[in-house]
Amino acid sequence: MSRSLPPSSRPRGNTVNGAESLVRTLLRAGIDTVFANPGTSEMHFVAALDRIPGMHCVLCLDETVVTGAADAYYRMSGKPAATLLHCGPGLANGLANLHNARRAGSGVVNIVGDQASYHRPLDAPLTADVEGIAGPVSAFVRRTASEATVGADVADAIAAARRFPGQVATLILPADTAWEEGGVVADAAAPVAPPLVAEAGITAAAALLRNGKPTMLLLGGKAMGEAPLRAAWSIARHTGAKLLLERSPARLPRGRGRVQAERIPYPIDQGFAAFTGMEQVILVNTPPPVSFFAYPGKRGVLTPEGCAVFALSTAAQDGAAALAALARELGAPDVPPADPGPRPGLPHGAVSPEGVAQSLAALMPDNAIIIDEAISFGRGFFPGTHAAPPHDWMMLTGGAIGAGIPMAVGAAIGAPGRRVIALQADGSAMYSLAGLWTQARERLDVTTIILANRKYNILLGELAGVGANPGRTALDMMDLTNPALDWCQLAGGMGVPASRAASLDELNTLLAASLSRPGPFLIELLL
Repeated sequence: MSRSLPPSSRPRGNTVNGAESLVRTLLRAGIDTVFANPGTSEMHFVAALDRIPGMHCVLCLDETVVTGAADAYYRMSGKPAATLLHCGPGLANGLANLHNARRAGSGVVNIVGDQASYHRPLDAPLTADVEGIAGPVSAFVRRTASEATVGADVADAIAAARRFPGQVATLILPADTAWEEGGVVADAAAPVAPPLVAEAGITAAAALLRNGKPTMLLLGGKAMGEAPLRAAWSIARHTGAKLLLERSPARLPRGRGRVQAERIPYPIDQGFAAFTGMEQVILVNTPPPVSFFAYPGKRGVLTPEGCAVFALSTAAQDGAAALAALARELGAPDVPPADPGPRPGLPHGAVSPEGVAQSLAALMPDNAIIIDEAISFGRGFFPGTHAAPPHDWMMLTGGAIGAGIPMAVGAAIGAPGRRVIALQADGSAMYSLAGLWTQARERLDVTTIILANRKYNILLGELAGVGANPGRTALDMMDLTNPALDWCQLAGGMGVPASRAASLDELNTLLAASLSRPGPFLIELLL
């Protein structure tokens, strides 16, 4: 078969090309959303979307928006979206948020168009080691060999992406395998339930909780759903154990009627303090706790020396079922979450972290979705929002900043009808500013609050944490006032209406107005 040119005029009959088999296989598996930033190698995929109804194609102007949106879409919908990226450099642009997606346990069918198979040996400018770029963030990487195997290959990628708790699966699609006839639509294997924890593990955990030693239940991943949190809370109340969550939950149900659990603090000394006195830590769907970075003269492991660490379930096991079984083994009765007290009223006066949290709790609608990339300013938001209506809280799981605005896109599309409120640090927002354009194009119900301190405030703390002695040059590297970013103009240029607030009263007015109208809105909150 000649592969010298795309077949632009050959009669097609009843056959499909590789790109069409890909789209039909995705749809047959229930994957009906693709976040895309396509190029020449992907044009036949794009053309197939015209001929095959049913796929919602979301255009993003930067690949980091593509991958961040796909991450949050999975967190809210529970099913993978597809991405469409252009060759190795396009994949590389989206790599940071694929790193976050991997850390979140998000399923993504990551489709990377590439040079035609006969053109790749010519080493044209966009030729790259796509497999090498994809490998560190992907549980599955495959380069399609021919148009006849595209359908089967994407079916395998779908199965890999849906494997518990969710994985990044990267399929590399050479352009000729997309345009050549002979595609075959395939069926993806049904999702497989995660393996259960063995009865011996349940018995061992129960013995630890009965031996009278200070014990902590540390939850992460899928064990932070509403039901497993309730089971863990009941176990903790029954046994006297301490309950704590991993530092950056992918998705956490919060608000009235839900368990009020705190997270591992980010600052290392506060992290040590959270585990002080613990002699046993039981892990559920999370690895042993460590500090975010290394600091001179300090241990990286947060548990005290001599503390016994027992893994009840790994991230790939059914932690929710394990907690339910553990509660039964212990005879722990179901205990309702603590009453957080009345919903707070509106705060007034100068902007503070506590005041912003109170505004959120007073104004957010039922079932809101909070995207938290507030970095340092938002560390104290949790206590002030316990009495808010029920909502979901999503965080930056892998530490690669610039996820917040793209995640708001994916969350809004993955959970239509729910208001998204994105708490976004100003410096990291610049990594993915283009996501505002997609919010406007898709008319998404997103309120973005830019926390504008006009500096990299977290790095000022890190300078002290590592024992550096900064001078003028170092401090200038943390400063965003020369020139100052104007977020109202930036948002307006992307098609998102915006306004500025310099007090809690102004924030209250703008936040309430944004929640009462459809579509996106941005508030630049001066700190």
